[in-house]
Amino acid sequence: MNAGPRLPVAWRLPVLAAGGLSLVTGLYTALLLLSVPVPAPAAPVEQAHGPVMVFGFVGTLIALERAVALGARWALLAPACSVAGAAVLVAAGPGPAGHVLLMLAAVLLLGVYRALWRRQPGVALLAQVAGAFAWYAVTLLWLAGFPIAETVPWLVVFVVATIAGERLELAHVGLRTASAPRWFLAALLALLAGAAATTVAPVAGVHLFGAGLLAVTAWLAVFDVARHTVRGRGLPRYIAVGLLAGYAWLALAGLLWTGAGPALDGPRYDAVLHATFLGFTMSMIFVHAPVILPAVIRRPLPYHRLLYVPLALLHLSLLARIGLGDAAGLVPAWRWAGVANIAAVLGFVACALAVAVSHGRTRRARGATHTAPNPDAPVAVPS
Repeated sequence: MNAGPRLPVAWRLPVLAAGGLSLVTGLYTALLLLSVPVPAPAAPVEQAHGPVMVFGFVGTLIALERAVALGARWALLAPACSVAGAAVLVAAGPGPAGHVLLMLAAVLLLGVYRALWRRQPGVALLAQVAGAFAWYAVTLLWLAGFPIAETVPWLVVFVVATIAGERLELAHVGLRTASAPRWFLAALLALLAGAAATTVAPVAGVHLFGAGLLAVTAWLAVFDVARHTVRGRGLPRYIAVGLLAGYAWLALAGLLWTGAGPALDGPRYDAVLHATFLGFTMSMIFVHAPVILPAVIRRPLPYHRLLYVPLALLHLSLLARIGLGDAAGLVPAWRWAGVANIAAVLGFVACALAVAVSHGRTRRARGATHTAPNPDAPVAVPS
């Protein structure tokens, strides 16, 4: 991604901070859903958990990154509207005001993609456009009265299509054959058709949607160079580990939808949601942060082995949540694994900050060493 030189960093940081606040709010509402004894407001703010995490946090990050890529100040309106919409949903509860703001964010993001398409059209950008369209479709369905649980396939299309497109754009996916783009478009079309089918025929549509999700996952697993770079070192290996683990969780979600059909609540609903939005989406955020964040904030986030700690905690705790909690029905294990999920996300933020601060101090120390006068050097005497 090319950082937009016309978009000052001072304009980006408040939006990024607002997205971070959405993350904190979403994690707090997750604690309420897990029935953890934390102070709770009178209003049922936990109802906004899904929209706040998917659009207030993930959507804001994606829209901000695209705005920076475009380099136009008006493009910052997209992430600004997404955080505003999430904030309204938390403060006022589900209602048209928050949904309209989120819809406006989707429309503005589509406008950003239109401007980017004029610069460089391609399959990768088309996938991201499909993701933004899915965001728009979700808000339409909410305004029409659909509950969040019935719009989950469109939420999944938003994150999966966008991330798959960005994988292509970041050149980590090797198109080894001429037919690879056509297969990708076929898989993406199946995913979109499945999501549309769930709206008009939920029972049959979910099976089709699951098959489309498996098709996209299979394409990524076959063509992603992570299968090779996982044997490398440093950042490439870290990224590959997170990618392959994320693809495994996405495949599990696809299998559950394809084989078991729709689930609007209960353990299987919890399993497919968190396999997709924690196991896949959060894993993608963890491993792409050292690549994308420096372009957004113009500050380095170097790779460090410490970043493996929250990544491992994320996947191990999710395995416990789904395996012991959702599958085996052990409620205490489900609850504590959910708390560990939250700790993994917060732990990643803490590790990333620690690595960035340590790197900054090292650079300043090296700069001071290089610029400090040498006490043994001869002193020039004025003539």
